[in-house]
Amino acid sequence: MDNLLEQITPHFSLKELMCRCGCGRMGIDPAFLERLEDLRTAYNRPMIINSGYRCPEYNNRVSTTGRTGPHTIGAVDIRVHGTDAHILLHMALMIGFTGIGIKQHGPHSGRFIHLDNLPAHTASHPRPWIWTY
Repeated sequence: MDNLLEQITPHFSLKELMCRCGCGRMGIDPAFLERLEDLRTAYNRPMIINSGYRCPEYNNRVSTTGRTGPHTIGAVDIRVHGTDAHILLHMALMIGFTGIGIKQHGPHSGRFIHLDNLPAHTASHPRPWIWTY
């Protein structure tokens, strides 16, 4: 249990970023973690992670991206709304995240910004890319 509280960056613990299915895995790419930590440092306030790493099995159950979606490599959904969402979005763009998904409707507890750093892999999937949910 103590290792779940282990800080894997100065601002994020293993528990915050590991798969929520109960498998105990955390396979986020180290370069993504570094960029996420840079964002947290610049943002200078807590960032609540709704969803971090997802094992392929769990991602297949909860996402249309199947077994190979961004959360299986390096992505987070950060609970944020209002002015804070605007500030976080601006900083994420400045720091260079290449995938930004925005859900800012419905109850405040369900609003979030998705961040990933996937490369552009085809002309039909260019990066950077911004979308809404």
